Amino acid sequence: MSTRTLVLLTFCLVLAACGKVNQQNYSRLHVGMGKAEVETLLGAPSECAGALGLTSCTWGDDKAFISVQYAADQVVVFSGHGLK
Repeated sequence: MSTRTLVLLTFCLVLAACGKVNQQNYSRLHVGMGKAEVETLLGAPSECAGALGLTSCTWGDDKAFISVQYAADQVVVFSGHGLK
């Protein structure tokens, strides 16, 4: 696969993920929701980190994002910034 194709595919994935980072999808999140449900709603996260059964995932960028914290793959806290 050429570098140009790889860059184009990455750009498309980022745009698709950002398109789901909006107020409408944020309002569908709720405590207790499963990780698979959140990823169905928002797509693959931009980044995730975790330890000891706790995970924090973020969708979007520094201008608009949704952050979700999980315990045992269940939503315990979520927040958003810059959503339209």
